[in-house]
Amino acid sequence: MANDTAKSASGSKEKMAEEDTNAEKFKEKANNYFKERDYENAIKYYTEALELKPCSAIYFSNRSLAYLRTECYGYALADATKCLEIDQNYIKGYYRRATSNMALGKFKAALKDYETVVRVRPNDKDAKMKYQECNKIVKQKAFERAIASDEMKRSVVDSLDIENMMIEDQYTGPKLEEGKVTMRFMKEMMECFKDQKKLHRKCAYQILIQVKELLSKLPSLIEITLKETEKITICGDTHGQFYDLINIFELNGLPSETNPYLFNGDFVDRGSFSLEVILTLFGFKLLLPDSFYLLRGNHETDNMNQMYGFEGEVKAKYTAQMFTLFSEVFQWLPLAQCINGKVLVMHGGLFSEDGVTLDDLKKIDRNRQPPDSGPMCDLLWSDPQPQNGRCVSKRGVSCQFGPDVTERFLDQNNLDYIVRSHEVKAEGYEVTHSGKCITVFSAPNYCDQMCNKGAYIHLSGSDLKPQFHQFTAVPHPNVKPMAYANSLMQMGMM
Repeated sequence: MANDTAKSASGSKEKMAEEDTNAEKFKEKANNYFKERDYENAIKYYTEALELKPCSAIYFSNRSLAYLRTECYGYALADATKCLEIDQNYIKGYYRRATSNMALGKFKAALKDYETVVRVRPNDKDAKMKYQECNKIVKQKAFERAIASDEMKRSVVDSLDIENMMIEDQYTGPKLEEGKVTMRFMKEMMECFKDQKKLHRKCAYQILIQVKELLSKLPSLIEITLKETEKITICGDTHGQFYDLINIFELNGLPSETNPYLFNGDFVDRGSFSLEVILTLFGFKLLLPDSFYLLRGNHETDNMNQMYGFEGEVKAKYTAQMFTLFSEVFQWLPLAQCINGKVLVMHGGLFSEDGVTLDDLKKIDRNRQPPDSGPMCDLLWSDPQPQNGRCVSKRGVSCQFGPDVTERFLDQNNLDYIVRSHEVKAEGYEVTHSGKCITVFSAPNYCDQMCNKGAYIHLSGSDLKPQFHQFTAVPHPNVKPMAYANSLMQMGMM
C-alpha cells in the first residue's frame, strides 16, 4: 500500500514536471511568434501554456502584452490583473495593467499602479518618469473638467480672426480660391502633402470652420439612395496612413459626383500623417458634400487622440488651439449611414441591447465625447463574434455581438446586412454572420508591422452586392507610426 502511494506521488510529480516542460515549450513558441509580430499565434500559444500551468504570473503578463498589441485592451487588463493576483510582487504586471488602463482612458487607475512601482522601486528612473507623466495627465484632465462648462463653452471659431490672418509672401503652397475648396486646390494640396510640406494655417482653419458648419447641419444617421446605374466605394480605417489613402484614389479614381466615397471612421491616430489624411478628407467633403461621406470612429475622440498621436501631431505641426477645433468638428461627424434602406454602415457595430431602431439612431445627440455605454458608444466600439449572444468586449468598452443579434437587428429594421470597420483583417476585409456582417479595413500593413492587406468595397445600386478590392501598402517617408503618440503609450507597448 505504501509502495502504491509512493508510486502515485512519484507519477504525479513526473506528470507535473512534464507539464511544466511542455508549458515552457509553448511559452518559447509564443515568444518567437511575438518577436515575428504574429500576435494572434503568440496569444494562442501563451493560452496553451496557461492551460498547462494556470498559476504562472509570467505567462499572464506576456499574454497581456500580446493583447495590448492587438488592441484587446479589456483582455489585456484582465490578464494583468490575474498576473498580480498570482504574484503581487511581479512588477511587469503593474506596468501591463497601467498601460491597459491608459489605453482605456482610465488614467487614475493607471496612476495607482505606477505609484505602486515607484514605492517598491524608489530608485527606478523609468518608473518615476512614467509616474510623473501619468500624474501630469490626471492633473490636466482634472483642470479641463474644472474649467469646462457646456453652457458657457465658447467655440474656437469665436476667437479666430481668419480675415486678418496673413499668408506670408514666401508661402508658395495651395490656397483656397475665393475662400472655397476646388478640385484644383485639392490636387495641389495632396501634392503638397506628398512632398511633406504644410498647408498654410489660414487654409487649414478655413477648411475646419467650413466643414464644422456643414457637418453640424447633418443628421446622426445619413440616408442615401443609389440609382441602379450608380455605385459607391466604402473604405474602412485609414489611421493617418496618407500615402495609402492617395494610393486608394490612384487605384479607384478621385472622388467626384460620379465616383462617390464613404470613409467609415478612424481617419487619424497611430499613423504619423493623420493631419494630411483628415485635411484631405475634409477638403473632399467640402468639395462634394452630396457625394463624399464621413462617419465618426472611436478615434475621432479626445481620449484616443491624446494617447495615440493626433493631438501631439496637430500641436507639433500647428497649435493646441487647432487641435481643440478638430475636437469640435469631430463631435459633429455622423454616426451611421443607410444605403437604399437596406445596408447600414457604422464604424464599430451593433448594440448591447436588442430593440434599437433606425429612428433611435436619428435621435442620438452626437455633439459630445462618446459616453461609456449606450447606442452611441456601441456604434463606435462594438465588435462581432462567431458565437451567438453577447459577451464582454475584448477591448474593455461596449460589447461583442453574435450572429443571432445581427439577425434580429436586421429583421426588425428591414435591412439586408451591415458594413463596419474597426478591426484589422489580414485580407483587408472579412465576411461573417452568414454574409450579414462585413468588416472592411483600409490601412494596409497597419502601423508598419501587421503585414495585412487593405481593402475597399464597391456597392452598386442595382443589386447592393459587395465587391471587394484589395491593395497592399505603399512606401512612405521615414516617420514611424506613433511618432506623436503619448510617450507612456509608446513605452507601455514595448
